[in-house]
Amino acid sequence: MTSDTLFTNLTAATMAGDAAYGLIEDAAISVSGGRIAWIGPAANAPEAAKTVDCGGRLVTPALIDCHTHIVFGGNRAKEFELRLEGASYEEISRAGGGIVSTVSHTRAASEDELVETALPRVDHLIAEGVATIEIKSGYGLDTDTEIRMLKAARRIGEERPIRVTTSFLGAHALPADYKGRDDAYIDFVCAEALPAAHEAGVVDAVDGFCEGIAFSVAQMERVFDKAAELGIPIKLHAEQLSDLGGAAMAARRGALSADHLEYLSAADAAVLAEHGTVAVLLPGAFYTLHETQLPPLDALREAGCDIAIATDCNPGSSPLTSLLLTMNMAATLFRMTPEETLAGCTRNAAKALGLGNDLGTLETGRIADLAIWDIEHPAELAYRIGFNPLHARVVGGVA
Repeated sequence: MTSDTLFTNLTAATMAGDAAYGLIEDAAISVSGGRIAWIGPAANAPEAAKTVDCGGRLVTPALIDCHTHIVFGGNRAKEFELRLEGASYEEISRAGGGIVSTVSHTRAASEDELVETALPRVDHLIAEGVATIEIKSGYGLDTDTEIRMLKAARRIGEERPIRVTTSFLGAHALPADYKGRDDAYIDFVCAEALPAAHEAGVVDAVDGFCEGIAFSVAQMERVFDKAAELGIPIKLHAEQLSDLGGAAMAARRGALSADHLEYLSAADAAVLAEHGTVAVLLPGAFYTLHETQLPPLDALREAGCDIAIATDCNPGSSPLTSLLLTMNMAATLFRMTPEETLAGCTRNAAKALGLGNDLGTLETGRIADLAIWDIEHPAELAYRIGFNPLHARVVGGVA
């Protein structure tokens, strides 16, 4: 059988199998109908209508940024100054800064404006080989703006050759008009905002922020009860600033991922592994907030937990639009291996989005999202700082 396209003269880092990086030297990849039809040694390659010579370059799965807040209004450069002067993230948040400070700018922005301001950030990720991105709401904290953010996120996937998944993050922070009425706001999220966003068809997952400056475990359970009623997968920001047990709660409910996790206990790392919940580590926020509490990498490894990494691109705690730099940060700050960082933004990132059967590895039957790099070995992706060796990006078999 003749395939559509045969990519030849390459080394494939499949991120599958037992070999380091799943490397196949002198490989070829056959693509038909947007999926990988065959991959293996070039000597055994099938015929194809079109051949693409990769010039001896390294090919990996296209990168996946599985945790972003990339759609928002305004910026928080002033808070950056305040942090440099010694203010903590929690102090800024309790003084009316942080997430809530972005809400007024986002509420004032039209859908077109949200798309227009987000596209340059997305373009930076695309230029680094990213083919899939998750985008959260959470800067509206009212029904109309939450839906507008998610519609803007969907449009990014229409205006650029990138796959977008969306997460409803209505339980991100307490809006000013609900001050002192946390439970009433959760009532609103569950009874009005989430059902309306679901009805609008713009929700792929439901997320929340479980933290002392945000919402309790019990409050997030109520949101997740509603998500279960609507048949929507869940994920959770948890254990970033303290250990409330949110990650374990989410994992027991079948969460796709639990994210941040600096204060996660070893016992709860085992709970994540037991339930197949991906641990998403976010070194950009750790770096920006000058944190000192490292995520429990050894405990996650020992438990056999899948570990992903992401930019956490947002206007306050991680204004980061480079997944390659994120890989370097994960290696230098968290002591992840280069192979772990690449798995973290390919195979495990796909699992964190519920897309592990289609994306994240170079295997027969998977969607043909490829990144072609001007490097000799995949460790170079985490090794370099501020350098982009991407030669070409292929999405669904199309360069």
